[in-house]
Amino acid sequence: MKFNLRNLPLLLLLLVFTYSGYAQSKPFTITGHIKGLPDGAKIELLPGATHQDEAPVATATVSQGKFELKGSVPEPRFFYIRLVEPRGFYSLMVQSGEITLTGDARLSGDGDNKSYEFEHMTVKGSDVHTQYLQKRAPREMLDSIYMANREASKEISEKVNAAYKNKDTVLLKSLKETEAYKQMDARESAFFKLVTATFEKIIRDDKDTWWGPFFALDLYNYFTPKDKPVYEQFSQEAKDSYYGKLLNEQLNPKGFAGQPAPLLDLKASTNTPTDIASLTKGHKYVLVDFWASWCGPCRRAIPAMKSSYADLQAKGVQIVSVSIDKKEADWLKAQKEEQLPWPSFLDNGKTANAWKIRAIPAMFLLNEKGIVVGENLTLEEIQAKMKEN
Repeated sequence: MKFNLRNLPLLLLLLVFTYSGYAQSKPFTITGHIKGLPDGAKIELLPGATHQDEAPVATATVSQGKFELKGSVPEPRFFYIRLVEPRGFYSLMVQSGEITLTGDARLSGDGDNKSYEFEHMTVKGSDVHTQYLQKRAPREMLDSIYMANREASKEISEKVNAAYKNKDTVLLKSLKETEAYKQMDARESAFFKLVTATFEKIIRDDKDTWWGPFFALDLYNYFTPKDKPVYEQFSQEAKDSYYGKLLNEQLNPKGFAGQPAPLLDLKASTNTPTDIASLTKGHKYVLVDFWASWCGPCRRAIPAMKSSYADLQAKGVQIVSVSIDKKEADWLKAQKEEQLPWPSFLDNGKTANAWKIRAIPAMFLLNEKGIVVGENLTLEEIQAKMKEN
């Protein structure tokens, strides 16, 4: 039924506008009392489960284990409380009002791998966080199973890893024929089946509310077109929610084909220009390749790209690599190891989001005018496309 506001009594009008105000953001304050945090440490509050690089919405400095973060939310939102250096994360479901965190922080690791782990945490003032922990409890149970499997497979796993490292294919083949290896393989297979079933149930149990799409975003690292049934099971209310819209964008992203290339906000190790016009100048096409030092498939694809580079250049194609590494040192180290013969840059933090990078490697093809003519392509698809031209 549709209403004409001009025909409503004044009192009802006031009720309508009063109700609409409830959808607006309301303030929250997060007060932390965490023993073990170093004085002067920087704390950031980052939106979580968005599958994007997010800027902090609030920051604070630790003093005697205490910090305070303030902001506003229109409805429950998921955040990460991030300790910047050394690193540390705590997941928190935030609602409006006064929220307090108490617990301990323990420093673990060594060298560049030091990080803080939050332990014995208690959250007060966020009922929605309590619901989050209850609904997610089956996921946490998987950790104990994983650790038990890891311990059971420790001996054979170490032998297999050593054989891989030493490139001893003969030993590796013999190890894979042992009963210990077969048992390890069976445990891993059963575990991943259990993970899939557990995740699917957590999501399915809340398919009629915003919790359903939220947990899909929270539990899975990335999505492919094969995951579309996950979204289709949700009620319209769930689809229309904040997290429902985020999930829809992950599964059905609006492409860039036929449009100017998105933002390039890049760091160069030399004086190479980073703007689209400079990168496309003198080239019929530009292949933009997103990668990272930690991405195994990306690194394994580089030799094939190198062997094809001369042929691609002959057809007017220039390759431009964009690393999404968080640390410049990691990018520089990998770049030195790979000796890329084409321009290589580091994302300053905005480029991957602008290009809607969901998984890497990811390749886009631009024409000489900087228009996207191909997206999420493979090297083979690009080579086939060049044969058509």
